[in-house]
Amino acid sequence: MYGHVEKLAQEIKKGPSSVEGVEVKLFQVPETLPIITPSQLPEADGIIFGFPTRFGMMAGQMKSFFDATGGLWQGQDLAGKPAGIFYSTRSQGGGQETTPLTAITQLVHHGMIFVPVGYTFGAGMFEMEKVKGGSPYGAGTFAGDGSRLPSALELGQAFYQGKYFAGIGLLERFIKTIR
Repeated sequence: MYGHVEKLAQEIKKGPSSVEGVEVKLFQVPETLPIITPSQLPEADGIIFGFPTRFGMMAGQMKSFFDATGGLWQGQDLAGKPAGIFYSTRSQGGGQETTPLTAITQLVHHGMIFVPVGYTFGAGMFEMEKVKGGSPYGAGTFAGDGSRLPSALELGQAFYQGKYFAGIGLLERFIKTIR
């Protein structure tokens, strides 16, 4: 609604794009970026899902998108694919942890491999002087009334998450190659 998830997505995209041999595409469930359909998901080596939060969980548009992946679930077409999560909430108590926790169920049913950032982002994860979104589950931001843009620290975590995720994806490709 305010562009916060798109801003984080653009920053996350820079992370894996900085890794040689990694191609990144951004899509959006029906609203404003290029629109993706469930049938396009199996083409990806890995997927980082981003969404705004509504009442402590992913917004209805994203849930509807996942609801449309029943055929992929039945065929386990996404099984074994790395997956990550990033999000935007209105406030500090607005779901920075409940949103990814409730979203993980979608990944689990598909057999995807959840790739959290954990605390690997370093000192930025422990920042206490400034308001910041994000958690060990993934990058995040606070939208407030829509006027607050993602901070440099939040964008830094988003970039880091993308690059970290790309490294995991390349590792997964390497493992498949040697099998």
